[in-house]
Amino acid sequence: MKLPLLASLLLSSCSMLNTTDITPLQQAINGVHRSEQNKSRDQYRHPQRTLTFFEVKPEMTVVEIWPGGKGWYTEILAPLLKDQGTFYAAHYSADSDIPYFTKNLNKFNDKITAQPEIYGNIIITTLQPPQTIDIAPKGSADRILTFRNVHNWMKNNQADAIFKAMFDALKVGGILGVVEHRAKADSTQDPKALSGYVTEDHTIKLAEKAGFTLRARSEINANPKDSSLHPKGVWTLPPSLRLKEQDREKYLAIGESDRMTLKFIKN
Repeated sequence: MKLPLLASLLLSSCSMLNTTDITPLQQAINGVHRSEQNKSRDQYRHPQRTLTFFEVKPEMTVVEIWPGGKGWYTEILAPLLKDQGTFYAAHYSADSDIPYFTKNLNKFNDKITAQPEIYGNIIITTLQPPQTIDIAPKGSADRILTFRNVHNWMKNNQADAIFKAMFDALKVGGILGVVEHRAKADSTQDPKALSGYVTEDHTIKLAEKAGFTLRARSEINANPKDSSLHPKGVWTLPPSLRLKEQDREKYLAIGESDRMTLKFIKN
């Protein structure tokens, strides 16, 4: 056997081995269905490490809270859970009188109907306190995940109701994973969180009030370059860049916000 052919066979074997070694989570993250715009945020949101920290498995029942219009994490969770698991997307109400909610619900629906081979198994429920809080059957979920939503609940006086709804939907032993824009620990918490930032201690208190126990915290999504003090709050930073061209390079250099990553358990 000629050496070049042997080398070719070895390379082919290594390639096959590498493909076999890719986990279902890595396959979902690397999927061609994900938009390039969303993939560009991976450097800030660390989906593989974050979902591994939350101990998400393909065979689980998972609820994502308020996935928004882009469905950033939905692009990863839907294919991950499609074959063996169950995936609930607890979204805004179609009857909401808040245009932002209905607009983003419509965008999300358009997204998932456009690719039924990826998103066809998603169960969409409604989470709009106080009218609708049944995000999944009680005690059915292995994991409930929420990404950058706590400040929205505080703004609308919904935090207590939503944390309670999440607690009720989880199984005993189930995990609630929370990622949120993090205010400095020594800052005074605005009850409405109008800057988009929430202190870690306040988030923990909200969860504990509903019955959760803090199991672990991680610095996966930390960003020490973020002071949390910006003219337009967290939306000053990318991807929003509310100041547009004003100091654009400065805020791009900071990157996305400093974020807490918290894991709670229902005992």
